[in-house]
Amino acid sequence: MSQLLRVQCFNVSRDGFGSGEGQSLERPFGHADPTALFSWAGATASWVNRTDPGGTRGLDDYFTRDHTRGIGAEIMGRNKFGPQRGPWENHEWQGWWGDTPPFRTPVFVLTHHPRPSFTLADTTFHFLDATPAEALARAKEAAAGRDVRLGGGVATLREFLAADLVDTLHIAVAPVDLGRGERLWESPDELLDRFHLEKVPSPSGVTHLLFWRR
Repeated sequence: MSQLLRVQCFNVSRDGFGSGEGQSLERPFGHADPTALFSWAGATASWVNRTDPGGTRGLDDYFTRDHTRGIGAEIMGRNKFGPQRGPWENHEWQGWWGDTPPFRTPVFVLTHHPRPSFTLADTTFHFLDATPAEALARAKEAAAGRDVRLGGGVATLREFLAADLVDTLHIAVAPVDLGRGERLWESPDELLDRFHLEKVPSPSGVTHLLFWRR
């Protein structure tokens, strides 16, 4: 079976923004309230960041269970790793996630300013100045036969979509408008030249959009 490049549990607002304006260390999603975008996932029993027992079952939980199923590596852009820009001033910053990142796989961070790899718990971060195709080849090798997750952010998703490398997408559309920030699309119909689309509304208020190649 061929390895897939999958987008899983990526959240956008109703008007198509994946993050707000003005990202900073204190506000990873800029002016956007992350609760408004992610509360559906955080409420589920299977969400990767859950540390306490409990949580909801049902449709939303089905999608959060799928977030890690069969994934052997992740690719992300530098903006998902952290708020810094330009050359790394130091190597003390090791991501938003503390000592135990939720990925549990090799992670390939795309940046024009590489830095040495490092490992936290069971996640190793590698930093690549590479094209999407080159990064995907590295990630597939590290994934050892499993699929690769494209984690974001928006600019990275758009770059891999433009290179026609994405096989499936799960986008969760939250019932909020952001008005400004990083926009994934004006309309999901923009992808219908290459993908089938199924829209699945959830009782939580989000609408799950499932794309797969034609």
